[in-house]
Amino acid sequence: MAERSALRAYWNKTRAPRYSLVFAIPLFLLYEALAATQANAPGAQGVRNAADVLLKSTFVLVSGSRGSLIFFATVIAVSVFLIIRDVSKTRERPQPKYFGLMLGESAVLALLLGLVVGTLTQKLLGGLSAMSMQTAEAQSLARMSVGTKLMLSLGAGLYEELLFRVILVGGLAFALRWLTLGILPSGLIATIIGALIFSAFHYVGQYGEPLQLASFTYRTIAGLVFSALYLLRGFGITAWTHALYDVYVLIL
Repeated sequence: MAERSALRAYWNKTRAPRYSLVFAIPLFLLYEALAATQANAPGAQGVRNAADVLLKSTFVLVSGSRGSLIFFATVIAVSVFLIIRDVSKTRERPQPKYFGLMLGESAVLALLLGLVVGTLTQKLLGGLSAMSMQTAEAQSLARMSVGTKLMLSLGAGLYEELLFRVILVGGLAFALRWLTLGILPSGLIATIIGALIFSAFHYVGQYGEPLQLASFTYRTIAGLVFSALYLLRGFGITAWTHALYDVYVLIL
């Protein structure tokens, strides 16, 4: 009984900003540090996560060269505000042991992600291998250094989840509810549209892949899984799960 109560407490508390956002901040700082150090690395000039570039574009257009710094400060300020508000409301400080459990959970979920999504893709496409898609993706980035691959992996987890799950899916669901659709229909429609856009996003830009049915299906299913994970476990664990999955694929 005590173990079940502890598990329920962990499940509920780690979705809150005082855990989820604190857990995500090191991912944000590590990505930005790697992006700065890899700026002049061989083969990495101008390479950034596409979602990162898209999210910062408005700040850059308004503020010029200071746009990225203002974006960085804005993200930190908003995160700190939400964390402080959550701590003040609950009057509970985060327990450090939970962050270790969250990292372990994210690592396990990242390992399971490829297996689950790959199996579903094969079921739908009659045996086309999702692993061949993963191998092709890794080969397309083979000339990059490990540091650059790590930067892109962490950026995918952080910025793609922020863009596609928090902003796109969350924004669509809110807009559909405003149009008087129910909570469940709004969430389902937003999740499906978000997953399709998330998948299509990987085929545009300088490092976009050739469009293939297997990879498009794989990423669409992954988008659905990430959306479900975001709703169930919050932003922090979803971002780390996505980042660690990309680390497994691109580096390990």
